[in-house]
Amino acid sequence: MDQQRETFNDRPIYTLSEITKSIQTTISKTYTKAYYIKAEILKLNLYPHSGHCYPELVEKENNKIKTSLRAIIWKSQFDAINKRFLTITGEKLKENINILCLATVEFSCQYGLALYIQDIEPTYTLGEMVKNKREVIERLKKEGVFTANKEKQLPVLPKRIAIISVETSKGYSDFMITLNQNSWNYKFECELFPSILQGDKAITTINQRLDEIEKKRSQFDCVVIVRGGGADIGMSCYDDYQLANRVATFSLPVISGIGHSTNESVTDMVAYTYKITPTEVAYFLIQKFHEFAIKVEELQSNMVKSASYLIDNQYYKIEQIEITRKIVVTKIMGAEKNKIDQLENTAKMALQNIVKDKTSQLNHFENYLKQHLFKLVSEKKQQLDHCTQIIQLLSKQQFIQYTEILENMNATIALLHPDNVLKRGYSITYHNGKAIKEANSLKP
Repeated sequence: MDQQRETFNDRPIYTLSEITKSIQTTISKTYTKAYYIKAEILKLNLYPHSGHCYPELVEKENNKIKTSLRAIIWKSQFDAINKRFLTITGEKLKENINILCLATVEFSCQYGLALYIQDIEPTYTLGEMVKNKREVIERLKKEGVFTANKEKQLPVLPKRIAIISVETSKGYSDFMITLNQNSWNYKFECELFPSILQGDKAITTINQRLDEIEKKRSQFDCVVIVRGGGADIGMSCYDDYQLANRVATFSLPVISGIGHSTNESVTDMVAYTYKITPTEVAYFLIQKFHEFAIKVEELQSNMVKSASYLIDNQYYKIEQIEITRKIVVTKIMGAEKNKIDQLENTAKMALQNIVKDKTSQLNHFENYLKQHLFKLVSEKKQQLDHCTQIIQLLSKQQFIQYTEILENMNATIALLHPDNVLKRGYSITYHNGKAIKEANSLKP
């Protein structure tokens, strides 16, 4: 007899295990075979120590997650899928890619619902990658930025270069050796901005390096992105919209040399220009200098030729001018000599007339002076004699006057002499040996 089931509000109560076993039975009966399922790998969740992979699959609508489900790929299957995936797509299985997988739907009472992936069709992902690349190109064109970087002005001499690369990569080494050891000894100023150059992390790090360069853009003429050659593993990042848009709209010309030989990435398409290898990028920059040098040499040659022609032409003109000058000077000198001769004759006649007139004027003035000079001397002599008489008379009068004044002064002095004063009854009174000058200085 079955154990009676508990109830609540007249409804039976089930244990969690009963429900999960029921779900497990239902799913196992309903999903009896493997199904092809298309989804996007949001997280790969690979555990290296075990080799098992537990992808998180999602379906998006308008870039929003519509549904999600956990999946499982056992190590043996994952290794085979990854190897085949790499062979066909050029990349290992990774996150943020669309896949078409063959999987069974299973439910575990302990771990819940999951897709057990048996195989992944790489050609579908490859097609999705091509589709995504095409959509990115169309989006950039629609936004009007697809050719924006190509329209930037690369300086005639791109000397100051910002390099995005890995310092230890062979591509960077080849680029620097080619650039610095050029046959013409052209000098370049380079600054390295280290970055990851493949895989999903490359998108973030390259954008970060571009942001750093943007802050110092006045110090650079262009940006170069170079990486070493080898397999095209992890190169789909260069088809990413975010990275391609940043390169397309960057303020400086961007030159790519990422060694992506199998096909042209979107980043290559939107860059100012792209080359297959870092060495070719270096040759491109050197060629810019060389083209300028050739133009300078051509200009120098043309200047020398033009200068020689101008000098020869000027010499000819000078010779013609010299010949003309001699003829003209001779004619002018002849005409001027005649004018000078005429002026000389005219001057002689005029001078003679002037001398004659002035001589007559001098004779007349001489006679005038003689007549008036005698009269003037006589008048001045009479005035002088009169002044002499007056001076003599006045001098005599002054002498008599001052003689009388002196005699009066002598008489006054004699009268005021102390001896004469004493004779008139005055005396000098002394007190204590001192002469008394005032009466009030004595006491009764």
